[in-house]
Amino acid sequence: MIVKEEFLSKLRRYFSLNLYEVKIWAALLSRGISTAGELSDIANVPRSRSYDVLESLEKKGFAITKLGKPIKYIAVPPTEVLDRVKKNLKEDADSKVTRLEELKGTEVLDELNSLHSQGVELVEPSDLSGSLKGRHNLYNHLELTMRGAEKSVTLMTTQRGFMRKVEGLKPVFEKLKERGVDIKIAAPVTKESLDAVNDISTVAEVRHIDHINARFCIVDGEQLIFMVLDDKDVHPTYDVGIWVNTPFFANALQGLFELAWKDMKPAKEMIKNF
Repeated sequence: MIVKEEFLSKLRRYFSLNLYEVKIWAALLSRGISTAGELSDIANVPRSRSYDVLESLEKKGFAITKLGKPIKYIAVPPTEVLDRVKKNLKEDADSKVTRLEELKGTEVLDELNSLHSQGVELVEPSDLSGSLKGRHNLYNHLELTMRGAEKSVTLMTTQRGFMRKVEGLKPVFEKLKERGVDIKIAAPVTKESLDAVNDISTVAEVRHIDHINARFCIVDGEQLIFMVLDDKDVHPTYDVGIWVNTPFFANALQGLFELAWKDMKPAKEMIKNF
């Protein structure tokens, strides 16, 4: 059996299998039904490992054991395997979410909160900073920081960043608005971002920026998250941001933003030109 390494790598990534598992599975698919010994030879997997690998594949729904001697294994059709894997992943995720939900209101969570609150009291303000790597982590921390806002959330971003934030963070903006938090967003208002402007206009004030290219968020004039790269030049995986709890600098940047804000055109005026 000749199977390209690239193909095996894809199988490992998509189905969360180890190298021996993908080799044995590919061999079984090529035969339809076979013994562990035959599959071991075809896949170039040690015979001593082939039985436990096949047992693992059977538990995961990739193969069926045929009764009789010698024991043979039957390949499950790939489309059926895909459905089984999706079902198993969903059941596993639901189970984990349920267990985590059960933590709410328990002594375990109370103890964790106590540890955190006591620990934060011992931390120097200058130590409350960190780097954020990858856009997924950036947005997770951005959401976490904004949720704690009491007075204001200020955002300056790119066109693409604006559209992403409206799509992914609108529920957070809505909850902030309900609590009376003032939300200001400065971003390029274009035909492409028109839908995003209309979608967020009820909970945030949006104004157009033209010559400023920056990506940052200020929360309550105390916490600052800024991205160090232009999002059009970096893959999401390699995006980088910095989070700092620094009232001194955050408040100064907030003041500079307010000065620039006065000269920015409201999004509604920009829309009239389209």
